[in-house]
Amino acid sequence: MELESLYRRDVRLLVALQILLEEKSVTRAAQRLSLSQSAMSRVLARLRLLLDDPLFTREGQSLLPTERALELGRLCASPLEELRETLSPSDFDPTQCNQLFTIATTDYAMQTILPFALPRVYQEAPNIALHFAPLRADQLTAQLTTEGADMAICRVTSTPAPLQRSSLGAVSVFCLVHASHPLADKDLSIEDYLSYPHAMIAISDGVKALIEVARQGYGEPREVLRAYHLGAALAIIDQLPLIITAPADLAYLEAAKHDLVVKPLPFAFKPFDYSLLWHPRCQYSPAQEWIRQVITEECSRLISQRVEQMGLET
Repeated sequence: MELESLYRRDVRLLVALQILLEEKSVTRAAQRLSLSQSAMSRVLARLRLLLDDPLFTREGQSLLPTERALELGRLCASPLEELRETLSPSDFDPTQCNQLFTIATTDYAMQTILPFALPRVYQEAPNIALHFAPLRADQLTAQLTTEGADMAICRVTSTPAPLQRSSLGAVSVFCLVHASHPLADKDLSIEDYLSYPHAMIAISDGVKALIEVARQGYGEPREVLRAYHLGAALAIIDQLPLIITAPADLAYLEAAKHDLVVKPLPFAFKPFDYSLLWHPRCQYSPAQEWIRQVITEECSRLISQRVEQMGLET
């Protein structure tokens, strides 16, 4: 039988047959299906017509199934149980999840806030797999729809339709200098800021534009390096007295590892919002809901801690 032919049959009748086999009573089967006894009798009549078999004969107060009814019960029991489990709401158990999640992310998020969340992610769901894809801001909607990314972590100024969005918190930008830098023990003035060579690390074009707007009227620093990762700046820090500009969380996380000193920008800069975005196709998946919740809670905790530690204005 073709699938479309099966669609034209009332498959619910097989559920009724299974209950009749279990109860061996039209009255009790009717009660389980919330039907009247006469309606249940009509269901049995339709079953007999559909299957071309009497299915049951009466023996006293009970129904005695025919061999055809027993055979159908054996054949349908497992598929009906699987269908019941598929359609029944169930609590998601991350320990049993072995799904692959694809996350489109910026270099900042990959180096800073995602590693902060990963220990809890794998502690709760040790069998999952994560794939981090470079975020393409101009193709964000395509990444989350036709290209199959499950979510994205980035700075957005508006939520493109039809994407969903949840805020992770405010992110600022700080400066780093090596402990041997002439400015290491001084407050960073705007004159000092403009006097030394600069490196920008994990700063997107959008955030770079925010910095340039905030710095308007002060002049232009000499940028000698722009890179995704701090390692590029560390490779030349012995040759040049660099001022490294990086997202604040990255600055604080890396400072102690590399003998760097964190300094605030010498001009006012308003922190920007970082967000988690996803397509509506992922909205109600229990696995997707779980990983979004973990990432949101852990990343928000990191960002909130840093905001409080640095006394940032949001």
